[in-house]
Amino acid sequence: MPEKTYFTMAEVSRSAQVPEYTIRYWEQKFRLLRPLRLASGHRRYVRADIDTLLEIKDLVFVRGYSLEGARKALAAKKRRKKAVKATAATATAKSDLLEDIKKELRQLIKEL
Repeated sequence: MPEKTYFTMAEVSRSAQVPEYTIRYWEQKFRLLRPLRLASGHRRYVRADIDTLLEIKDLVFVRGYSLEGARKALAAKKRRKKAVKATAATATAKSDLLEDIKKELRQLIKEL
């Protein structure tokens, strides 16, 4: 049986053990938590939304962060992820360039 793609508010509330009204409040406070809205107004969450919600719950309830502190911590984490991706992309581009140079040098050696 394939894993579900979308989850209802009730399913998310049960799995995260957070009341629905808290989830709705956090949606207002955190830009990262933006579920899909159906035409009827019902929310549909994806796995990334649930992961973000669990991370917020950990920061606020376990680590004792304020909502503002949790928001800043999540934003900083997002910035770090972008920086790591950019560094990896640069490293890959440099590696590709070096491979191209090696091929050209081998070709020149063969021609000599």
